[in-house]
This record gives sequence, structure tokens and C-alpha cells, in this order.
Amino acid sequence: MKRASALFIVAFVLAGLAIYQYISKDGSSTAAAVDFKPKAGSVAAEFQLPGLDEKDYGVGGKQDKLSFVNFWASWCGPCELEAPDLQALQEKYGDEMNLYGVNATKFDKERSAREFVKEHEFTFPILMDREGDVTKQYKVNTFPTTFLIDSEGVIRERINGVIPIAEWERLIAKYK
Repeated sequence: MKRASALFIVAFVLAGLAIYQYISKDGSSTAAAVDFKPKAGSVAAEFQLPGLDEKDYGVGGKQDKLSFVNFWASWCGPCELEAPDLQALQEKYGDEMNLYGVNATKFDKERSAREFVKEHEFTFPILMDREGDVTKQYKVNTFPTTFLIDSEGVIRERINGVIPIAEWERLIAKYK
């Protein structure tokens, strides 16, 4: 009986320790993400993701020009509507801003994303968020969601959904 009680106490203490370590580890790894507020006026969290071309791209922080960061998925109807405008913006402002498409690959199929890019003939970098970490960090839960980040690394606009190309042009002119 004493032995069973001792084993029970040891098991209980070990289980408590395991839970404590899990909670501590989980809390510390997301501390930076909790502090980051992905909204206008906040400093954009820096991230690095591989592109469809397998090059690594760094976004956020100080850059040489305005960054246009668009989170999308191939199954997203509004993303399909917005796609021609994104390519038109790249063709018109590609020398004046960095346009990145971030595919929420964790919520998409990479093959479908590649087909989407090919179909729309995108000429700007498409970054693959395969683990979903950046999508989560930027608190993107609707597609498309776009961030305009100035050269100092400050988020100037967060746009959820699709807006007319004329409005994009107005915002780009305002912050470039």
C-alpha cells in the first residue's frame, strides 16, 4: 500500500512538472508574437520565408523602399479577383516598392498555389508560409490581407479583403 501511494505521488509530481515545462516553453516561444500588434503604426515583425523560386526573402525591418505584403490562398475567391490588380501594381510600381505574395501554404495546397501563380503570371516573389507561423504572427485569418510597410519598417496600412486598384495606387503614392 505504501509503495502504491509512493508511486502515485511520484507520478503525480512528474505529471505536474511536465505540464509546467510545457506551459513555460509554449509561453516563452510566443512571447514575441504576443507583443507584436500587426496594425497601422506598429513596427512590422521581421520574417524570412522561401519563395517559389527557393530563394529566401527577408521582409520587415528597414528596407530600401515601401513593402507591399499580400497574404493569400489559391482557394480564396476574393484573392482570384484581386490577382490581376496585384500584377498590374507590380508592373507599374515594381521599381518603387517591394511586392510580396505570401501564400498561406499551411491552409492551402502548394500545387494549387503554383498553378494559381502560373495562371495569373505573377512576376513578383511568392513566399511560401508552409508552417503557417508568419500567417499566425501577423494574425491573418481572412484572405486576402495586405500590409503596406514603409522603408522604416512601420506598418502603414492593414487591408482585409479586396479594394479597387485606384485605392491601392492612392495608398502607394501616399507612403512611397
